[in-house]
Amino acid sequence: MKKLISLLLTAALMLGLSACSSAAQAQPTSQAAQEPTAPESAPVSQKPTETASPAEASEKSGSRILVLYFSRTGEQYNVGVIEKGNTAIVAEMIGEATGADLHEVLPADDHYPMTYKELTDVGLQEQRDHARPEYAGDLPDMSGYDTIFIGAPVWWGDWPMIMYTVFESTPLSGKTLIPFSTHAGSGLSGFDRSLAAAYPDCTIAKGLAVAGTDTQNNPDKVKTSVANWLNELGF
Repeated sequence: MKKLISLLLTAALMLGLSACSSAAQAQPTSQAAQEPTAPESAPVSQKPTETASPAEASEKSGSRILVLYFSRTGEQYNVGVIEKGNTAIVAEMIGEATGADLHEVLPADDHYPMTYKELTDVGLQEQRDHARPEYAGDLPDMSGYDTIFIGAPVWWGDWPMIMYTVFESTPLSGKTLIPFSTHAGSGLSGFDRSLAAAYPDCTIAKGLAVAGTDTQNNPDKVKTSVANWLNELGF
């Protein structure tokens, strides 16, 4: 009788060990397999915050828009002697389309030649000297503007030095700045990057570059480019 009971206990023990071994083989062997996975419907990130366009920001704040620009007349590249500066033409188009105020930056001492070659020589020398030519009069009160278009002709791949006089003397903290240029082939020429360096706490929106020859010879083309650009910005 005792032998029978012993045999039964031995058989039960063997069956138990076999079941444990099978269960162990059924368990996942990697850490990744053991970690629960999120269901497909689970959110993986918060919804990104929508950023208002420059036009929407200005409309919500009820503030005005300013076009601040520097421009030159006289002999210009490939268009001869002009009575209205290339940048002034673009600035007026922006003002007409947006209802913005306009302010032209004028030199206090207008020593700039009216012939193109001599003008470029003066512009290059000012750049080499890191000159800061004074501008005439006062700039508008910037406190009433949230969005400021800033334009100039490209001189030797950069803003004319008089515009750096403006940047270094005019606080524009928290505003949206939108550069535009007129050029003879160099495009926007880093105007946006220079503005970002001068005003690191401002929002720099996408700029526009316009060939100077187009402003004089094909104004309808320029007007279309300006309209498309402003539409892209939300105006």
